[in-house]
Amino acid sequence: MTTRAKADVIVVNYNSSALARRCLESAAADLDGVEWRAIVVDNASADNPAGALGSLPQTTLLSNAANEGFGAAVNRAAAASDAPILWILNPDCLVHPGAFAALAETLAAHPDCAIAAPQLLNADGSVQASARGNPTAWTGLFGRNTLLTKFFPTAPAARRNLPARDLVDAGVESAPVDWVMGAAMFIRREMFEAVGGFDPRYFLYWEDADLCRRLWARGWSTRYVPRARVAHDGGASARTSSALATRAFHRNAYRYYATHVVPSPWHPMRWTALVALTARGAWRIWRQSLS
Repeated sequence: MTTRAKADVIVVNYNSSALARRCLESAAADLDGVEWRAIVVDNASADNPAGALGSLPQTTLLSNAANEGFGAAVNRAAAASDAPILWILNPDCLVHPGAFAALAETLAAHPDCAIAAPQLLNADGSVQASARGNPTAWTGLFGRNTLLTKFFPTAPAARRNLPARDLVDAGVESAPVDWVMGAAMFIRREMFEAVGGFDPRYFLYWEDADLCRRLWARGWSTRYVPRARVAHDGGASARTSSALATRAFHRNAYRYYATHVVPSPWHPMRWTALVALTARGAWRIWRQSLS
């Protein structure tokens, strides 16, 4: 039986037009029999987005004069949408058959659920760490790409921060998590609008954690749905401007920490986080300049 619901697929494009077309074609195949359309917001790409995307059926292309960032672009698409469901997909995503139905069924089964997110798969088919625990001071040590997580992947702090693999192995139909990566979010429009959408101050990175945190504060949940599967290459747009992406990641990590974890401007941990994140960001940019 085909799951029927009206949905708008939202893709934010930045110099990934060919990938965005492939993403939308995979979504269209999964949405057969569903009333839907696509809204692509292009952040001033230089790779002919109109040529790659303008001819796609059921697709509206909105063009920004400059790169406005991910969250602001999604907000623009949401303002142009009248669908009850917003399905945000990164350009480097490929939707597997049945993903839409599984995510729609999850929202129907859990009225408090604002966001349902699929299992994301790496290029080699392994489980991507897309479900997360709320960031704490330990996240900097046991994050997705840290040395401690690499050498001690079963440590309690690592498993709390990165629960996706455990949830897949457990065979759960869906499970509440603190937050999920914005690469693939299935969102109730009314709840998204109720919290004001994405905070546009997060140009790139951490806007997804911030959104889930604000939804949680209103009593709404985020659920991870392993039986919905989406392949995600990861970082396609960021690779076109790696220094910009690195700077944004560390700046917004501090913004999130200062907003939700240590809101007091006088707390010593807040200053420690600022120094540590600034130094780490500068070091990573320097390393990138050598490669």
